[in-house]
Amino acid sequence: MTTVVRLVVMLGMFVVIPLGVALIDGSGVARVRRVWPVAAAAGAVALWLPRGAVATGCAAVYAAATLALAAQAPRRLARTRSLAPSEIAVLTALATPAVAGLALVAERAGHRLFGFDLDILALTVPHFHFAGFAAALIAGLVCRGSGGGRAGRCAALSVPLGTLLVLAGYFVDDWAELAGALVLTAGMWLVGLLTWRDLRAAGPDRTTRALLGCSAVVLVATMLLALSWALGEATGLPHPSLAWMAATHGLGNAVGFALCAILAKRRQHAAPWRAGAGAVVGCA
Repeated sequence: MTTVVRLVVMLGMFVVIPLGVALIDGSGVARVRRVWPVAAAAGAVALWLPRGAVATGCAAVYAAATLALAAQAPRRLARTRSLAPSEIAVLTALATPAVAGLALVAERAGHRLFGFDLDILALTVPHFHFAGFAAALIAGLVCRGSGGGRAGRCAALSVPLGTLLVLAGYFVDDWAELAGALVLTAGMWLVGLLTWRDLRAAGPDRTTRALLGCSAVVLVATMLLALSWALGEATGLPHPSLAWMAATHGLGNAVGFALCAILAKRRQHAAPWRAGAGAVVGCA
């Protein structure tokens, strides 16, 4: 792993996932949140150790926490019995960090899980912290914050769908991954549009509005990069390298989009996300 990738992953482990999980109600989620700092510390240690047994063991501690979080998805579904678009988004957010956790264990063990190169596994870790957890959670909150209209529902559905299609594309071929990237990009741009048009003006102060505006604008560039990379992989056309993607698309989405959006939501002091509750104002 490069230094940039490690730092981005740590941002997801220590900041984005804990702050995002705090926006979701449920006693099981609360229990996972209480032990998360210990698991994140173990995961961070794993990132910086050489590949081997110790790094793998530390990564396994983190993966166990992500699996515990994923286990809350079926429990939440059983409790709420809701498949509203915003609920589908939050269920996706709860489940996707487990993909990152398992990829981290395999990469730190030097094991080519499902035959994937270690470089791909290393980049899968940040991808499912941000394009998985953060993007799905934020899309669901945008759906509620914009009043649950058609555009909001499309955003809340297309981001999880695009994320899952990208994951499926790993196992099929580059064209399937490109299809997933197209769906995900459309969903993320819709999230950005709704944030800029509907939510930014409702921010309670200048800082919150600036955070929301930044999260919306950054998506224009970062998702264009994602499309260019997926198109290049499928067609053989020139496209950015993985290292360049990590330093631009990855860093931009992590800091400019996910972190800004989560911080904006936290500044609004909204109640935890409860199924069936009214619109939650102002998160991108």
